[in-house]
Amino acid sequence: MPNRNDIPRVAFQGERGAFSEEAIVALLGENVRLVPCDTFEGLFAAIPAGIADLALAPFENTLAGSVHQSYDLLLDSSLLIINEVAIPIAHNLIGCPGANLSQIREVQSHPVALAQCLGFFVQHPEIQRVVAGDTAGSVREVIERGDPKVAAIAGRHAAKIHGGVILKEHLEDHRENFTRFVLLSDEPRVSPVANKLSLVVRVKHQPGALHSVLGTFANREINLLKIESRPLKGSPWHYSFYLDLEGSVADAHVAAALDELRAHAEKLRILGCYPAAKRVTESASGNTPVPAARNSATRTTD
Repeated sequence: MPNRNDIPRVAFQGERGAFSEEAIVALLGENVRLVPCDTFEGLFAAIPAGIADLALAPFENTLAGSVHQSYDLLLDSSLLIINEVAIPIAHNLIGCPGANLSQIREVQSHPVALAQCLGFFVQHPEIQRVVAGDTAGSVREVIERGDPKVAAIAGRHAAKIHGGVILKEHLEDHRENFTRFVLLSDEPRVSPVANKLSLVVRVKHQPGALHSVLGTFANREINLLKIESRPLKGSPWHYSFYLDLEGSVADAHVAAALDELRAHAEKLRILGCYPAAKRVTESASGNTPVPAARNSATRTTD
């Protein structure tokens, strides 16, 4: 059943203290009901299952690249992107009370977090990397184990919530480390300040097909912000292409480009038209979130 009060239920992958929680607060404020999900599959199923009104999924990191699981699950769902937010990511080594860095022999965290901290592991070859479900959950497990030789990589908020001790700050390979999260809904909407368009297109398997698709936008001077290919399930060596564009479906030249694109593509699906996250103006060392425009971010209920 849909939520019948003014407080939206927002699903995210991980536990309390995860970076996704910080992103939700940056985008929607603190007046939300958090719905933690153990897996990405659970996150994308939360809205259809009626346990959440909105869902926030990590989509891209400036160091580790795209979160492909989110891309694939979005394509398999009927959910739409209605907003986005980019937040700075500062990774910390978090251990049990009384532990110190020289004792640590094992560090666990989400694989994307581990991928953002490769330099730390090069400097400490004695430490083994262990893949876990999420950052904040790793901290909880480390504290529950109580082993001073085991630590986790997560944000400062996770250490505070679960009672961990920060043994080393800023493990990320570069301080300018940001993750882009997208806000998902099962209800189509276009904000009046929408200026970004995401879509997925399957091109014909013939020479020049992708060139024709890209030329559709280039000829109208529509800025292509990102292109990402993903394998097409059940069709080896065939791909779908995710595109992020600058513009709105309300723009006449964008609408004309989409009409032309349908003639070149085997399949076209608009994933969302929404306000782009504001340009990053502060370093991640300040841990200052960079929210998108707040218009239409919170779901209204009847």
